[in-house]
Amino acid sequence: MRASTFLGVIIAAFSSLFYYLDGQLEKFYIFQPTELHDISKEAISLYGNDTAAVVKQIVTKMHAKYPTYVNLDEEWIFNNAGGAMGAMYIIHASITEYLIIFGTAIGTEGHSGRHTADDYFYIIRGTELAYTPGTYEPEVYPQGSVHHLRRGFVKQYKMDKGCFALEYARGWIPPMLFFGYADTFSSTLDFPTLWRTTWVTAREMLGNLARLKL
Repeated sequence: MRASTFLGVIIAAFSSLFYYLDGQLEKFYIFQPTELHDISKEAISLYGNDTAAVVKQIVTKMHAKYPTYVNLDEEWIFNNAGGAMGAMYIIHASITEYLIIFGTAIGTEGHSGRHTADDYFYIIRGTELAYTPGTYEPEVYPQGSVHHLRRGFVKQYKMDKGCFALEYARGWIPPMLFFGYADTFSSTLDFPTLWRTTWVTAREMLGNLARLKL
């Protein structure tokens, strides 16, 4: 009886803390979705389909405004999640936000995942398609547009042919890692990539935590 009472108290305290912090999330964000969209569109207007130049322009602009929080090293890592495969460059990772370049030169499709964060997909090259059950036409997101996947929702998505995006997630980031890791254990068994993903993500998250950035 005492053990169950103690467990109940712990769960209640943890739940109260979670709901309190969840209501304070806006205070922890440093990036803004509209700002990222403007920066993406500006880079596209300057460099078009020269994706390397677009990425460099975005990162340079972000670093000028947020020098402490932006990773300038283009450490490209394969990413398999929800059946889709591409590569990512982690620009920022913290407890409440991540900012990456994600894409592929040959196309991919899969499950978006049902996440604990809002996800913004700013298309910087190509076209992304998305589908929700009960609809008969795809959602189409061309270069320069933004696809907002709301927290807790799920879609099928396809990055047709060559497609790259600036991806921004805001919410609780650590639970999203389970989705990002699952394909390694269920299909790819690519543990060197898993290790590299873990190392870069942990380095960025812990570094930002040391700067008191949740």
